[in-house]
Amino acid sequence: MARRLLVAALAVAMTLITVMGSAAAQPLSWQHVPVPAQVRPQAALNEAVALGPDRAWAVGADAVGREAPGFPLVLRWDGTAWHRQSLSGIGWQGELLSVAATSPTMVWAVGRDAAGGARLLRFDGIAWSESGPPPGVVLTSIVAGGGEAWLIGSRDGAQVLLRRDGSAWRDVPVPPGSVYGLHIRAADDVWAAGATDSGAAVSHWNGQAWQQTIVDGFPRSAVGSVLAVSPTEVWAGGTAGFVGGPPGRPIPPLLLRFDGQTWSRVSVPTDFGSISSLAASSAGGLAWVSVARSQKWGPAGSSPPLVPGPDFLAWNGQSFTEYSEPAVAGEGDSRTLRLAPVPGTDAVWSVGRADGPGGTFAPRTLRFG
Repeated sequence: MARRLLVAALAVAMTLITVMGSAAAQPLSWQHVPVPAQVRPQAALNEAVALGPDRAWAVGADAVGREAPGFPLVLRWDGTAWHRQSLSGIGWQGELLSVAATSPTMVWAVGRDAAGGARLLRFDGIAWSESGPPPGVVLTSIVAGGGEAWLIGSRDGAQVLLRRDGSAWRDVPVPPGSVYGLHIRAADDVWAAGATDSGAAVSHWNGQAWQQTIVDGFPRSAVGSVLAVSPTEVWAGGTAGFVGGPPGRPIPPLLLRFDGQTWSRVSVPTDFGSISSLAASSAGGLAWVSVARSQKWGPAGSSPPLVPGPDFLAWNGQSFTEYSEPAVAGEGDSRTLRLAPVPGTDAVWSVGRADGPGGTFAPRTLRFG
């Protein structure tokens, strides 16, 4: 009897090991995570920030398309599901464009109302409220890092950068050309991605002045994302600015890497599209690259000549692994893919806007890990 029980127990144990081994062998993939049911289908998300596995924020607009200009939208992730957040007292129409956080009680969101006015919101750990934006500034983005918070915007048609200094926003000099993205390591270590008339440009702020480098000399090239791993490893992504080619004139992606001395172009396994976001690993190195509207050349003589390319590229330090976003019933591909790594983990979020029915948008949240 005891022998039969032992044999049965061993059989169960082996079965569990086999099942667990099979589950572990399944490759990870990007998964679609639904938004709350009360978010209308004609909505869109623009950016997200994660503070941990059970705390993330995503911002955008509800009812984009058929009911434009829509209303500001804030979602919060609690570790299990996304929930729509109350914006009590915030009744204007418009859209939230960007979100960033320096702590759980200092979360910022910038947006624009239907009249084009700048809007700045702050979450203090309890509720969202309006915070007065800098006078005369049209805001496009907010970026945080190294305990710093910076705004990107314009004033009287000229671009401005502003840094949070205590309880006020103060102007910082702007490098030549346009700035589309920032990576902030410290108050005296800020990297800016952008473009000039001479091509794509990356600039470094040392606390006193900017040092700018043209990283791609084609006049229409630009970089919108930058990730500084260390003084000898900096990445920048955008578009190469090529005009011409097949119908629709798609543009090739542009990915560049700085080794402390020179910038070099890095080959990516897709022919067309725009590198829309870069995300770091928990160790601080490059982990993910997202490519919006990614396309590849199909086999010779194929019609149409282009086929879908990878939406996400995972970097292991030497090469890329390609991933596609999952299909979502009733929706098309994402138009934007904005990455938000989860601190202390290898998980990462992607939020954006997908093609919806009847020429509308649909909110899209994806998660890996």
